[in-house]
Amino acid sequence: MLTYILNTLITAVSLLAADYLIPGIVINNFTAAVIAGVMIGLVNGLIRPVIFILSLPFTIVTLGAFMLVVNGFCFWLASVITPGFQVYGFWAFIFGPIVLSITSTILVRLLSQRGGAGASETDPV
Repeated sequence: MLTYILNTLITAVSLLAADYLIPGIVINNFTAAVIAGVMIGLVNGLIRPVIFILSLPFTIVTLGAFMLVVNGFCFWLASVITPGFQVYGFWAFIFGPIVLSITSTILVRLLSQRGGAGASETDPV
């Protein structure tokens, strides 16, 4: 449960970063970002697998590039069902999930570092 809450908060902060970096993504406040984080988790868990299977031929033909469209659609769908979170324009639709993913990965790595206690130089990163 704590992991789910932490992932939701990381997604919310990542959404705020996307709002700051990409024109066309609008998040009204932190509460809307948290709700959007929950909605993105639900859309990615429930709807994205179905869309992935249906779009598999396009993904294969485009050598995976169509996944940008699938991710963008899921991102947009979460914005449609979340008050206070809007996505406008094609580039926000494409680059929003990319910024979200990169920012989330950086935050997870920063939060999962053990610091100086017990870590050695031979531990994998």
